[in-house]
Amino acid sequence: MNYQPRSRELSWAKPLSVDLLLKVLNVTFLHPFVGWMVPLCMRAQAMKWSHPAIQIAIGYASLLTAWYFLDVLNKQIAFSKPRKVDFSDEVIVITGGASGLGLLIAEVYGMRGATVAVLDVKDLESGEARGVSVYKCDVGNKDQVAKVAIEIERDLGTPTILINNAAIVNGKPLMDLSLDEIDRNFRVNLLSHFYTTKTFLPGMIRSGQGTIVTISSVIGQTGAAQLTDYAAAKAGITALHKSLAAELKSTPEIKTILVSPGQLSTPLFNGVQTPNSFFAPVLEPVDVAKEVIAAIDSGSSAVLAMPLYARWIDWMNVFPVGVQAILRGMCGVDAGMKTFQGRSAPGEKESLI
Repeated sequence: MNYQPRSRELSWAKPLSVDLLLKVLNVTFLHPFVGWMVPLCMRAQAMKWSHPAIQIAIGYASLLTAWYFLDVLNKQIAFSKPRKVDFSDEVIVITGGASGLGLLIAEVYGMRGATVAVLDVKDLESGEARGVSVYKCDVGNKDQVAKVAIEIERDLGTPTILINNAAIVNGKPLMDLSLDEIDRNFRVNLLSHFYTTKTFLPGMIRSGQGTIVTISSVIGQTGAAQLTDYAAAKAGITALHKSLAAELKSTPEIKTILVSPGQLSTPLFNGVQTPNSFFAPVLEPVDVAKEVIAAIDSGSSAVLAMPLYARWIDWMNVFPVGVQAILRGMCGVDAGMKTFQGRSAPGEKESLI
């Protein structure tokens, strides 16, 4: 009988990634509490405080503690005092919330009793969701955004949380893109952020509280073949967010959250093969949703980048261009879109997520 190798999809090691290992380390060997338990356990065994082993353990625990407090101080300096978030008073607007990541966030907040308005060209993928109102709107059309804003204000109240999540992907080389596709890409992926922010930010300022969440992408920092239009738009909204955060320093009650994830397992990027699942794992939307929701709930501004490589991708620019070219080839960032399929139904590749 011929041996049939086990499918990689069924491999026990498939979920293993550097992010998972780091998560385990953060609650064990890299946690200050665990660090201080080591010298205390040594002392409990009658080891003298002057013993080299216990001195090393104390030094390690002290280092972890110092790092922890420096991280707290760093966030305090960067993002100032958090605001109080009371979801009985919050009105949340989510663009592209009919499916994928946006729908997950909408459903969670709806179940928690918040008032949620979803802006999308489609109905909810789940049919309906508790506490979620759907407003048909092409966010790439400024007139439609202005019109639906009046309806939301009338029906639900003044929006205090804006989650700019809508996006489309064409997934073609530049020379295969039509001018209409390029125009559509920038209207949905970039200009919509200007339209919604300009529309809803004044109400947040008047109410004295607000949070603006920008769902960007690590592709906006790296670029990739067959994503010229998408990458350019994502780079644009990252720059927009950083500039807006600087402008809002004088209104600290308005918080900003920038989210730069890697590849998500949503229909938007169906068929794309991740180059290395250990160093660049495909993210589940529920994991990203947890991070976004936790950041909003904290009432603070934040910069979220996941998986781990997304936090360090800017350091790639430190290397000489030749080294950068080698690294791009090794990580396969420019080959991932060769298997791109997008949404399976005809015409759905350009639907909002």
